[in-house]
Amino acid sequence: MTRVTDRSTYTRRRVLAGTLGLSLLGGFAALRYGRRFTARAGDAESPDTGSALSRGAVDPATRRLTLKHAATHYNNAYEFGWDKIDPVHRSGKFRLEPWAVTFDGLCRRPATFDVGDLMGMPFNQLEERVYDFRCVEAWSMVIPYNGRPLRELIDAVEPMTSARYVAFTSVLRPEEMPGQASPFSSLDWPYVEALTIEEAVHPLTFATFGVYGDQNLPQNGMPFRITVPWKYGFKSAKFIVRITFTEERPAATWHLEAPGEYGWYSNVYPSISHPRWSQATERRIWGKGDIERIPSRPYNGYGNEVAYLYPGSKQQYR
Repeated sequence: MTRVTDRSTYTRRRVLAGTLGLSLLGGFAALRYGRRFTARAGDAESPDTGSALSRGAVDPATRRLTLKHAATHYNNAYEFGWDKIDPVHRSGKFRLEPWAVTFDGLCRRPATFDVGDLMGMPFNQLEERVYDFRCVEAWSMVIPYNGRPLRELIDAVEPMTSARYVAFTSVLRPEEMPGQASPFSSLDWPYVEALTIEEAVHPLTFATFGVYGDQNLPQNGMPFRITVPWKYGFKSAKFIVRITFTEERPAATWHLEAPGEYGWYSNVYPSISHPRWSQATERRIWGKGDIERIPSRPYNGYGNEVAYLYPGSKQQYR
């Protein structure tokens, strides 16, 4: 029988964010933790909260994960090189700390924070969510991410009502990231990705500080990235050092490089093929040599939670 995992799993405990060191971050909401459950896209809303994050509670022990070795040794991080093994083998000189993130643009409380202040508490107390990850290259994994809702960080800096988009700029360190220094790279560094403000504050969009309970994984975009599970993976910006609120739609690196192949929105739509391959199915990677072909799902299986963001023709949100 084909094994198809559930859409998303969340581990949540009720704790309060500790002292954050900077007075501005005192505005961060307490992390919202509760019982351990799996949320199935499409299940009825919980009578208790009505939240999409509290649907379909089941035993998470039945949830199958991609093996950590596979998820940390098969990556796209072109800052380190173009092969899937380059990120793990060529990131040894990359410094994960100190790490600062600047919030600027159309927000009332612009500031720069240390990544530890953004976490708001010890790493091992952060929320864990298991999301399906879908690459635009038609392969996928099931990965546990450690972090907190991105909205909590955004709310603290108070975006202005004129802010319609959020741009995420990655670090520029060619001396530590050989892909950035390569004469063969056509990308315009530093890497920039962007979301609408509605996408950025959606409950599923996750400020991520580690995977598999491990925050020391530069090949997976640490120490700070975002995770947007209903889009192709390149939309989940890695190595973030700047978050900028804008009124005009920002340019995004891959869309700028090849707009015919990489849409600005890049939602997962099985019916809209990449110019060079079909998106109707995907290779689900569980571990080395353990791969199966499964059908792709609209919005990567999170349609019940996010489809309302995209009225009209899907083609305009490809």
